[in-house]
Amino acid sequence: MTKNTKEVLVKPSIDENVAYLKERLGVGKSFDVVNLDLEYAGRKMAMFLIDGFVKDDILHYLMKLLSQLHPRDLEPDPLEKLLKTHLSYVEIEKVKDLEKVVEGVLSGPTALVIDGLEHVIMIDARTYPVRGPSEPDVERVVRGARDGFVETIIFNTALTRRRVRDRSLRMEYMQIGRRSKTDICVSYIEDIADPESVKMIKNSLHKIDTDGLPMGEKTLEEFLFGRHWNPYPLVRYTERPDTAASHLFEGHILIMVDGSPSVLITPTTFWHHLQHAEEYRQKPIVGAYLRIVRFLAVAMSIFLLPIWYLFAVQPELLPDNLDFIGPTDSGEIPLLIQFFIIEIGIDMLRMATIHTPSSLATALGLVAALMIGQVAVEVGLFSYEVILYFAIAAIGTFATPSYEMGLANRLVRLVLLFVTGIFGVYGFVIAVTIWILSLMRMKSLNTPYLWPFIPFSLRAMRDIILRSPMPLKNRRPRFLNPQDPDR
Repeated sequence: MTKNTKEVLVKPSIDENVAYLKERLGVGKSFDVVNLDLEYAGRKMAMFLIDGFVKDDILHYLMKLLSQLHPRDLEPDPLEKLLKTHLSYVEIEKVKDLEKVVEGVLSGPTALVIDGLEHVIMIDARTYPVRGPSEPDVERVVRGARDGFVETIIFNTALTRRRVRDRSLRMEYMQIGRRSKTDICVSYIEDIADPESVKMIKNSLHKIDTDGLPMGEKTLEEFLFGRHWNPYPLVRYTERPDTAASHLFEGHILIMVDGSPSVLITPTTFWHHLQHAEEYRQKPIVGAYLRIVRFLAVAMSIFLLPIWYLFAVQPELLPDNLDFIGPTDSGEIPLLIQFFIIEIGIDMLRMATIHTPSSLATALGLVAALMIGQVAVEVGLFSYEVILYFAIAAIGTFATPSYEMGLANRLVRLVLLFVTGIFGVYGFVIAVTIWILSLMRMKSLNTPYLWPFIPFSLRAMRDIILRSPMPLKNRRPRFLNPQDPDR
């Protein structure tokens, strides 16, 4: 959290205050820091603002009001007269600490310094460059809302409140970063969320001591949860307001970071990363089918390649009616090396796709599919079976709703392949056992990562495997929450 700076009180003399603010804000050194020297109602005044953060029409309107003032209009208490009568604006406050004034101006509000007053008036007439709330690329649905979170935190809180009009919805503001002073919002429904989890999150946020959050919510996640060498995500990211709202109703806590369209959802389990809004945009039976297919795809993305490799090198493990599974032509390179080459190749292709302009993406796909893939098979670099089964595993990876979960599962697949290639059946069984045990030991806040499978809860596990009809969700216990679910 931002360390407390020494308090510097506003002086009665405007010259001292203006000199201090000019020095601290770097007036004359930064072209976008603007200082206006004014005089209204016989009093010297000064404005400090950041060019590009201010709504010009609002400031012009307020300056017009000030220009119409007469000295007698500010008697007997000039500060109260200005705040309650003459400066007719919604977001306005008085501040007596010049350091807070500096922080406020750098955040966007305008500071009005008046001679003879021991407070500075902060006018929050700011605006930020922002794009429209369009549908997120990684969370598309066939039917449903097309709006998504943007890079401005106040827009994101508004999109959330639009869907959750509950009296106990809390939006708690704080700043993190000694230098960046990044705006953070912790959002939860007070009557539903677990108070201990909320307290734990806020305490952890207050303890963060860093210059800034260069990667926004991702930097925040690493400070909050650690486990830097564990590839599995302990939080879920979303850019959809409807997804965020549904998690609030279940008792989760949201963390919004200004400058990022991704919202952190915590705590989460392994199964939360396998759910998608599309399942709830269809009929329950269709949604249940889609969820089962997705679970099957994720399982194949992890286990298909190691199991097929095991059967390919040890065909005696197969029954006679499945002997066709092995490769007819293994190629010039060992199968295990083929898998690692194609894994690295697909990652290279993925990175190239990200960096390639959209106008050239089709050409890149043709080069990868026709020239590289076909030629690689013909020269004996890969066998047809390796490409087939890797394609199925890759589809399972892309079918994983959470991008972070898909990458983690890919690393697990590589480890299983490597161990299976060296130690055979025993290596595969031991590696899978260690993987499951490591997931069992993980926790997101106080929540077991594999809940409700371990520890087992039949009612909750039913809702994980099947997409329950919406009326039945009202009878479902909220997410590991001790509070009354009917409130």
